[in-house]
Order: sequence, then structure tokens, then C-alpha cells
Amino acid sequence: MRRGYPDHEFLPTAGVDEAGRGPLAGPVVAAAVILGTTEEPVGLADSKRLSAARREELAVEIRATSLAWAVAWADRAEIDMLNILEATMLAMRRAVLGLAVVPAQVLVDGNRVPRLDCCYGRRLEARAVVRGDASVPTISAASILAKVTRDAMMRASDALYPGYGFGQHKGYGTSLHRDRLREHGPCDLHRRSFAPVREAADR
Repeated sequence: MRRGYPDHEFLPTAGVDEAGRGPLAGPVVAAAVILGTTEEPVGLADSKRLSAARREELAVEIRATSLAWAVAWADRAEIDMLNILEATMLAMRRAVLGLAVVPAQVLVDGNRVPRLDCCYGRRLEARAVVRGDASVPTISAASILAKVTRDAMMRASDALYPGYGFGQHKGYGTSLHRDRLREHGPCDLHRRSFAPVREAADR
């Protein structure tokens, strides 16, 4: 259902972005969002330019007003098996396939697009948009959902793997994280294919 808009007046465009390509631990998370035809949250922007509190507020609005949204991820084992780029493309593909509305086109932040042939029984039109998270509202919305979801996952991991500070650094290679990694060695969340983790494991 397209909120009363005739099909010829609205072609649903999905924005796609990821969070978590750079960290030493945890999944890479992708989101796909099709914004509503009559409502759009005010203040959409690149998630990295927003405070954590503002991201949380916007995420609630995005989920409530979007025509469709989905979040997916590739876990640590998939990152180590495939490499981080391919795992990111996999997470993005999963997010697009999770949409309840079939998009007419897909706009992806960056300079690469995931393989979207045979999605929903046909090939979807996809286009990469460099810095799209700062210039295309539907990609900005996806950026926010991906970041909020991944941060929540990493906070939850704090209780499962105490001592690493995942709730603080979210798996990124901060000095705190590297110190704890050297002290405790890698846990199941750490990406063994990343050099600092590999070096800590060798010790």
C-alpha cells in the first residue's frame, strides 16, 4: 500500500547504507529505507554528524513514518570468511531483501553496489552515490538506522563479553579497546582477519 498515492505518481526509492566497516569487533550492519510519501523526518543527515541522542530520536521517526525499512548484518565469522567489503555487500543485499515494499530503484552510499540481480524475481536498478549519506535523505535515514542498530548490538555485547568496553567504543580501534585486546586477547566478536586482532591472538 502506498498511502493513497497512485502507482504512476510514486516510484519507491530505497536508500541503503552501512555501519561498522572499520571496527575490530562486531558485525557490519546495513539498513534499507523507503521514506514515506507524505512525511519525512526533519533533520536527516549523515549519522556520524548527529549526536547519539538525536540519532535515537530520528530512528524512532524513521521507523514510524517510512513506507518500509529493514536492517540486516553480516557477523564476525562472515567478515573473516568473505572479507569486510564482501560482507558489507552481503549485509546490504539482505537489508534490501528484507523490505516489505519492492523498490523501483536502490541508491547506495559509497562507490559500490551490492549484487541485486534476481531480487524479488527480477534485477533491481541500483546506483552508488558518493557521500550520499549527507546529500540523499533516504540514504541518510538508512545511515541512522544502521548506526543505531549496531550501537545497540555492541552495548548488549558488553554483558556477554565484559572487560573489553564494547559499550563505550562499539568495537572501534580506540586506545582503550586496543589496551583491553592486548590484556585479554580476542573474544568471539573480534575479527581475526584484521591485523591488530591477529597480532593480539599471536601473542
